[in-house]
Amino acid sequence: MKDAFGIPQSLLILGGTSEIALASARRLIVRRTRTVWLAGRPSPELEQAAGRLRGMGADVRTVAFDALDSASHETVLGKVFAEGDIDMVLLAFGVLGDQARDEKEPLAAARVAQTNYTGAVSAGLIAARALQSQGHGSLVVLSSVAGERARRSNFIYGSSKAGLDAFSQGLGDALYGTGVHVMVVRPGFVRTKMTAGLPQAPMATTPEAVAAAVETGLRRRSETVWVPGALRFVMAALRHLPRPLFRRLPI
Repeated sequence: MKDAFGIPQSLLILGGTSEIALASARRLIVRRTRTVWLAGRPSPELEQAAGRLRGMGADVRTVAFDALDSASHETVLGKVFAEGDIDMVLLAFGVLGDQARDEKEPLAAARVAQTNYTGAVSAGLIAARALQSQGHGSLVVLSSVAGERARRSNFIYGSSKAGLDAFSQGLGDALYGTGVHVMVVRPGFVRTKMTAGLPQAPMATTPEAVAAAVETGLRRRSETVWVPGALRFVMAALRHLPRPLFRRLPI
């Protein structure tokens, strides 16, 4: 169960090598979290991440999970929840894709959509049902400001995040009053391995800053978290900008 400040004792990360998710896990372990499941494709990177968290004193386990294999999600997540209650599920998997390539290769574009949206719908619904059966818990979904309005430079990725964001908001409404808390996190440009080599956007942030915002959101039981917070107002303006003007922006 969570403590009086909303910090979970147990955490399941879907996307166990995500830099943002691991920064969140480190922060929560320092606070109170004692059991962590890292779900991801088996790899040395996944095991190394688990080892580092064990070094902080947590009981860390890994489980094979593939976002693209929706047929396996029921079995994989069922085994995790069968081991005991999970106080927080952090849905953190996703791919950025390569916009220029993906426009020319529809199958590659579809893979971005299937990972970021279809896989998240499957895993999110299964996790939500398990949390509801427990009668408590949080589902935290890493979305993106890219989903607020599709940009020419990354509309394939942005559209997949728009779908994820809408799904997660609706799921939160469906679960309202059940004891399950759904929180959508909308970071801007985050400096990670995934974004290495890309031009840095204004108001860029770090995995550690996102992790701090996640903790604050849990304590407040927020439904939507922007990182940094000022992006809420920037995106509100961009979302309502007429398309002829929007097209002229260097974004």
